[in-house]
Amino acid sequence: MSQRLYLGIDCGTQGTKAIVLDTVSGQVLGQGSAPHTLISGANGRREQDTRQWLEAFTLATRQALEAAAVDGQAILGIGVSGQQHGLVLLDKHGQVLRPAKLWCDTETTAENQRLLEHLGGEQGSLERLGLVIAPGYTLSKLLWTREQHPELFARIAHVLLPHDYLNYWLTGRSCAEYGDASGSGYFDVRKRCWDLQLLRDIDPTGRLQAALPELLEAHQPVGRVLPGIARQLGINPNALVSSGGGDNMMGAIGTGNIRPGVITMSLGSSGTVYAYAEQPPISPDASVAAFCSSSGGWLPLICTMNLTNATGAVRELFDLDLEHFNACVAQAPIGAEGVSMLPFLNGERVPALPQATGSLLGLTLTNLTRANLCRAAVEGTTFGLRYGLDLLRGNGLHSHGIRLIGGGAKSAVWRQMVADIMDTPVVCTEQSEAAALGAAIQAAWCESGAIHSLAELCDRCVSLDTASATRPIPANVSAYQPIYHRYRQQVAAIQE
Repeated sequence: MSQRLYLGIDCGTQGTKAIVLDTVSGQVLGQGSAPHTLISGANGRREQDTRQWLEAFTLATRQALEAAAVDGQAILGIGVSGQQHGLVLLDKHGQVLRPAKLWCDTETTAENQRLLEHLGGEQGSLERLGLVIAPGYTLSKLLWTREQHPELFARIAHVLLPHDYLNYWLTGRSCAEYGDASGSGYFDVRKRCWDLQLLRDIDPTGRLQAALPELLEAHQPVGRVLPGIARQLGINPNALVSSGGGDNMMGAIGTGNIRPGVITMSLGSSGTVYAYAEQPPISPDASVAAFCSSSGGWLPLICTMNLTNATGAVRELFDLDLEHFNACVAQAPIGAEGVSMLPFLNGERVPALPQATGSLLGLTLTNLTRANLCRAAVEGTTFGLRYGLDLLRGNGLHSHGIRLIGGGAKSAVWRQMVADIMDTPVVCTEQSEAAALGAAIQAAWCESGAIHSLAELCDRCVSLDTASATRPIPANVSAYQPIYHRYRQQVAAIQE
């Protein structure tokens, strides 16, 4: 049989990645990427100009097609993965009203607190929505826009998440998919529907309710690519655009995490840990987000807001490339001779410390070395993931191993650290761009009219990199226990 080609796009915080997948061989034939820049403010503002996303989408797609040495007219479908929780506002002409506020934006922390109180606190939010709204979710961004930019708020015709916006650009159709929608903060994850009353509470005129996209099931396509956009991208105008989803939901598909028993851990700008569940898991812990998956189930998830952004900041401080940074980490002993880094440079979601800042603790004249500081940064970020994994395990989610993705997963030193701190074997997937791969697999699932089951496509297209398999070393597991305990005590001190 000849090739069946699909394009997977992942629009993240740092850039857009594109891959070309052949579902017959299960192989990724080519990849492309293009960077984005952040608009940052001292008040926690983290925004992006959406025009950058469109330029990066086009550039990454053309690169991937060229690298794959395939004709873009052979592309049968496109799947889009996007960073979750971002807010894109359009007017009635489909024009973007202001830069997109991102998942890592903490400028709306006060608005989120007021909305949480309106819902009756954490318990009220849990009962009403099935999860506890957090700073960074889309909901507080809407209240912030109404209060800070009332004249602009009055022009809102579409309220979209980043991946919804890219699908709108591709097809002209305003749609949302349950997985990504469940991270908005105005969506009931158990009933899988918008909470319209919550939006009316923010704006009694009903403007927000009228601006909501239509909800689609994960296997339903949005439509076909607009002819002008197809020409710009150099692809087939009959290519079908799938429902797409949030980067974590697509990452789950791209790591084969569509059945119970697998845990995916992403070492990207942010850190995430998630697992598939067949029923909506309602955790009593506010930090566990019981999102819907983009494969028909649920995806209980924890997210830390500081990972490679924190280790990258330390690396840049010492002007180290990745190889030398990893060598420094390996050079320092477990526990970095007593140096601890609480890497909350962006505030933090898990543990829930939105207003926190980063700190270095335990410094002495003898342990203040470059190697110890590098090691402390990696250990501190990994302890945050362990904290989250403990929460998931406490909610009954168990696995035989962890599938590692994201830039940090490429480091053998970091993989060993994850295995030791989590006391669980870890392995990377062959394709490190798991969200883009998941988007391409989902596009094939949508385009085939679900002839091919999602499980069958994942079995063919997701492979594990056996060379990366890393088992915990018992002596290291023991050595980390008191150091992790120290981290928990330091976090508790901040929480008080």
